Amino acid sequence: MLHQKSPHVLCVTQRLRNSELIDPSFQWHGPSGKIISENSTTHITSTGSLVFQDFQESMTGAYTCFLEYKPTVEEVVKNLQLKFIVYAYREPHFYYQFTARYHAAPCNSVYNISFENKLLQILSKLVHDIKCEVSLLKSECHHVKMQKAGFQNELFFKFAVSCADTEKGEKGSKPCEDHDCDYAKRLSKAKNLIERFFNQQVEVLGRRASPLPEIYYIEDTLQMVWINRCFPGYGINILKHPRCPECCVICSPGSYNPSDGTHCLHCNNSMVFGAKACL
Repeated sequence: MLHQKSPHVLCVTQRLRNSELIDPSFQWHGPSGKIISENSTTHITSTGSLVFQDFQESMTGAYTCFLEYKPTVEEVVKNLQLKFIVYAYREPHFYYQFTARYHAAPCNSVYNISFENKLLQILSKLVHDIKCEVSLLKSECHHVKMQKAGFQNELFFKFAVSCADTEKGEKGSKPCEDHDCDYAKRLSKAKNLIERFFNQQVEVLGRRASPLPEIYYIEDTLQMVWINRCFPGYGINILKHPRCPECCVICSPGSYNPSDGTHCLHCNNSMVFGAKACL
């Protein structure tokens, strides 16, 4: 997992793990060449296991361990090579998608456009303090025939709510690691704030004695779905990574993910891990 300490990558087979090894020596090579026993990003234990201290995307790739040992004191030295592919992965970057309907002014009215902008401003302000954002996906006006009634104009809104998982500082963006940065917790709070806002609109209209305004929220039309997405260069692949079926794993050579979809796409020209374009 990105920016985390890894499990131990063992430099022995299952059979040798339960055997006695005389004078074993271990040497690891990775994408950048020979790995020294101790540095800021990797550590080789006394038993030859490789441990990543703070796994970075650039560390993805092929790793080979060269093991030399004697099965017994009398036997000659034996050599063994073990090869691994180590993949970076990260949790899905999910978000909420909302839809809502409003009674509207005539579809060619500038009041609808003005209202759309105002609604987006209000929703964005609601979640700004918890480092979340609202983006409008679609806004359409339709002429709707009501059940056992005439026609009315309605605005159909679709918007997404997501939260930042990086902090902006003097040196640019960095992963948000403070306890207040809990992505799921902040996104859940944003969802609750938005649901409360629409419920309050219903309450206000219910207490209104005068005629309804021309544009107002239609009760019970707010709908929400949870959508998973992966960052560019990552994708979910249950067949290739069955032990991590919901992980966004870095795209292998021959594939890429250009945006925030959930799967890596095929690309013969992609020769690197984590490709974000098919060039």
